[in-house]
Amino acid sequence: MNNKEYRPTLAQLRTFVTIAENKHFGTAANKLSISQPSLSQALVALETGLDVQLIERSTRKVIVTPIGEELLPYAKATLEAADAFLARSRGAHGLLTGPLTIGIIPTLAPYILPQLLQNLQDGYPDLEPRIVEEQTRHLLNQLRDGQIDVAVMALPSDSAGMIEQPLFNEPFTIVVPEDHPQAGENNLKLDVLEDLDLLLLDDGHCLRDQVLDLCRTANINPTEASDSVTRASSLTTILQLVVAGLGSTLVPQSALATECRRPGLALAHFDESVTAQRTIGLVYRSSSSRAEEYKALGELITQAYEEAVEASQELILA
Repeated sequence: MNNKEYRPTLAQLRTFVTIAENKHFGTAANKLSISQPSLSQALVALETGLDVQLIERSTRKVIVTPIGEELLPYAKATLEAADAFLARSRGAHGLLTGPLTIGIIPTLAPYILPQLLQNLQDGYPDLEPRIVEEQTRHLLNQLRDGQIDVAVMALPSDSAGMIEQPLFNEPFTIVVPEDHPQAGENNLKLDVLEDLDLLLLDDGHCLRDQVLDLCRTANINPTEASDSVTRASSLTTILQLVVAGLGSTLVPQSALATECRRPGLALAHFDESVTAQRTIGLVYRSSSSRAEEYKALGELITQAYEEAVEASQELILA
């Protein structure tokens, strides 16, 4: 029978959440820096107090029971609220203090992180940022599992249970070999994509999907580009291929200063009337109580982006 006087401890809830996320007692014990017997005892105490089975144990696997799956979001929300309570009590104004795990997509991370980390150090010295660079789908999975606190990615995320905070729109620039007929052009229409041998990032990168969406907007069949054998997992590699004359690509504005100063490349720009851009924003769990902190974080991310774009202006105006 459920003990009406029972109140689970945060340690017991954290034990349950960690086991449920990792589906392995040994891994969960290592992450919590406790022994497996202590882990099991904490889980048993929680299940006994609630009079429900949260985790089904077997010799081969760990299964979260249906009632465990139902209660898991509440356990996570409780832990997040407790963490936010502690963070709020630590620093001046209670903003951005203590550990914060930030996920960020690979086509943005290298270009804004140096300035962002400096901004965080200057403005919030008590913050302990932890950075995870991953593709969008992995960031969303890690958000759901509580492995990261907030993600910086292209919107919309189309993910249930998440809140999106738009930050800025980032234009795309066409990058071609320096002897390409479009090199230096400034008033191109979307249909120019049909004449470019587009080089795309591998599947899973949101930038790849955004370029293919632009092709569809221009009524260009993207099948040939999407099936291209020549692909890469980073913008750096893609641009090396452009230098070698293997094709052209689209690059977000924040990446230009870092990636496009190398010899052999030239830029071309869409006409001002053309909308060729992506929206970057923050995504976090709707159960999170740290919206005010994420608003402050978003302002620093936008500042870092503007610094990167300012560094690119020399190339853009050339």
